[in-house]
Order: sequence, then structure tokens, then C-alpha cells
Amino acid sequence: MPEIGYGNFRKKWLRKATVYSFKNCSLILPVAEALVQQDYHFDSSISARQGLKNLIPNLKTPIRVIHNGFDTDFWKDLGLARTEYSFISVATGTGSSSRAQVKGYDLIELLAANHPDWKFTLVGDLAYTSPNLNVKILGKAYPEKLRQLYNEHQFYLQLSTSEGFPNSLGEAMSCGCVPIGSAVGAIPEIIGNPKLILVKKDIEMLEALFLNLETEDLANLSTKAIQRIQENFNFQKRQKELIQALQI
Repeated sequence: MPEIGYGNFRKKWLRKATVYSFKNCSLILPVAEALVQQDYHFDSSISARQGLKNLIPNLKTPIRVIHNGFDTDFWKDLGLARTEYSFISVATGTGSSSRAQVKGYDLIELLAANHPDWKFTLVGDLAYTSPNLNVKILGKAYPEKLRQLYNEHQFYLQLSTSEGFPNSLGEAMSCGCVPIGSAVGAIPEIIGNPKLILVKKDIEMLEALFLNLETEDLANLSTKAIQRIQENFNFQKRQKELIQALQI
């Protein structure tokens, strides 16, 4: 995505190395179908043709999609009290403005500015700075601390401009956060509920999404998020599929 200064293909030698690697390996195991080929429409400023097959049209290497999996015995609802209208998002490298945009922090900041009574926690990079007083910045966190943070928040935000299969989204859902995500990569597939998907990068559409949630049973959405990960994206499923794929 050169439009936002992101991706290996922006740099000549990194592009050559990437193409060589994919053409000469024996098997490609992406974590999302969108990484193979995607008709992208979330941000109109970015090319709609995304994914390996669009970037490397003559690619003949076998490809098999195997989703990420999560240890749902660890990433779980601890029964802690959750602050109403509290939001968390996790990403590293967001001290870089382009990386912050990739991870949807520009939308999060607009949302925070519009709702000073809502609480936002951004985890992963202390170099990131926010203009909003209701946005708390934390550095990288160990799994135990992350699990606690997920359990203390009501919503998880994955408003990425570019994404494959975000681990933090699955972890947060497994801990009971209600997910709100962009129509990018595997995010809609992971969330599994169109009411929780932002189809365009537009703050007014994001506000409308939250307005519609006022009539929803958030406790039920939390339970369904947990079940979604347990049933579809558990660690055992990924382990089984990886073993099968490597028996060649």
C-alpha cells in the first residue's frame, strides 16, 4: 500500500527478495484468504487489488490458508468488572505515523475526540502520542497483563487499514471483549457479525455503528465473541491443519 507508505513492495530490493521467496518456496501458508487475493474497498485512496496473486500474477507456488489459533484455556473471561464504554486496541510500532494509520489509530482518535467520556487504551508502543486526554498509552505487555486488560474493557477495536489475521483481536474476543472491526483481511470472518463491521473508513459510519449497538444486548455479544473463537479459531484446529499441510 504505497499510498500510506506501507508494504515490502515499496522498496526495490525488498520487493525482489519477497517475490523470489514466494516463487521458490515449496508451500505458502497464509493465515487469511485476503492475503492471497482481495478486492479491497475499505479505504478508497488505496488500490483495490491486494494480495499475493495480485502482486505476483505469475505465482505458481501451492497455497493453503490456515487461520491462526488461540489457547482458549488462557485467553478467557476472568469475570472482572468491565468499565462501560471502555475500548482497547493493541499494536506495536505505532510510534510511526504510517504504522498508526495502518492500525486504525486515526479513526480511534476521532472517536475519542467525539466522546470525551469514553475511555480508550492503546497498548504496544510508548512512543505513540495522543492529543486526547481520554486515550491512555501503554507499552508492550506480557500475556498475563494483556489478559487482564482485555477483561477490564468492554470493546476491542480493530479498525485497521491493512490486516491479515490479527492475533490481538482473537485474544480479546476470547476474553469477552465485544469486537468492532474494519472490513479488511480476515477481520469480518473472525468477528462473524456484520453489525460489528465498519465497511468504509468513515467516522460517521463508525458513529452510526455504535448508535445501532445501543439496542443490542452487549453481554450476549460478549458471550458470542468467546464462543466464536472457541469453536472456529482454537489452537487445536490450527495445530491439526499445520500437521496435515506439512505431511508432504
